[in-house]
Amino acid sequence: MSSEKLTQEEIDAMLNGNAPTPEPQTTDTLDQTQVDIIGEIGNISMSQAATTLSSILNHRVTITTPVVSCLKFQEIIDESVVPKVVTTIKFKKGLAGSNLLMMNEKDAIIIADLMMDGNGDAEGKEFTELELSAVGEAMNQMMGSAATAMATMLERIVDIFPPDVEVWKDQEHTNYDKISGDTTVCKIAFQMTVDDLIQSEIMQIFTLETVRNISKIVLADEGEVIQDRELPAQPEAPIAPVEPATSQLPQNTEGKIAIQKPEFQELTHAGSLKTPRNLDLIMDVPLQFSVMLGESKKTIKDILSLGTGSVVELNKMTDEPLEIYVNGKLIAEGEVVVINESFGIRITNILSKEQRIQHLN
Repeated sequence: MSSEKLTQEEIDAMLNGNAPTPEPQTTDTLDQTQVDIIGEIGNISMSQAATTLSSILNHRVTITTPVVSCLKFQEIIDESVVPKVVTTIKFKKGLAGSNLLMMNEKDAIIIADLMMDGNGDAEGKEFTELELSAVGEAMNQMMGSAATAMATMLERIVDIFPPDVEVWKDQEHTNYDKISGDTTVCKIAFQMTVDDLIQSEIMQIFTLETVRNISKIVLADEGEVIQDRELPAQPEAPIAPVEPATSQLPQNTEGKIAIQKPEFQELTHAGSLKTPRNLDLIMDVPLQFSVMLGESKKTIKDILSLGTGSVVELNKMTDEPLEIYVNGKLIAEGEVVVINESFGIRITNILSKEQRIQHLN
């Protein structure tokens, strides 16, 4: 049995009950609860990101259930099929650490081509600065919506820095200085499909620090107050005093209100009012006078089949009187006459007031 010699300071601290608490040892693994939590967080956030990408590309984007695993970051680099487009997203507020999004270069070219109103053809195209800028914008919107989804689930503000996009052309240029190769990370892999254009694996890589931070928030079930301060309690609104009327009712000394009879102005018979019949003021007002020969209802097919010489049958018999309208109101009936080689209308009946009122309704 081996023993270590304690210093006098450590012995005194133990006797006084002030022994230093040993620092908790961090492990390079996650328990099953943390794996389940980060898997669900990644599933929901990336589903929201896929919806955003679908609206950007105007194509259907689907992802599968994620597969969560913990491994050394160098293993991910060694297993990666290059060339690959790597997007780094650092958390600005709400969470600590960063995450990594990786996709094949060919898929990134297709996404960039679709964003620039192309048909998604990646054959013979190179990943230039233009495609890099387009993919960076797509990743920015995708991860922005993913951060919003995470903020809703964690009930706190989650903000990210603008993403950093770079291309790994070959194995010799896969050095990633932001995460060391011997660091254990959490890999969340999805199968992403964009219609029949893309069928590829997309992976989201979190540092264990971020995973543990997220798990702690979820298990603690503590939300963050979005506002910097709590809203003060609203005081009860005071009841506004009622302004007394100009003529108050008299009150007796006991506080009872005295009732008085209302006084009304005496009504007198003023006789019938005569309205002046000054019709001369409106004699020059023009009115539209029209005669309805008849009408008929036809379908669009019947109308389109009409041509020169076609005969349209009206719902009016030859011996029926024609209708006379003034400003669209039926006022009389008549019959057709010919006057000096012009058609005319002879009024045969003027509608009574009751009949005109019925036609107005």
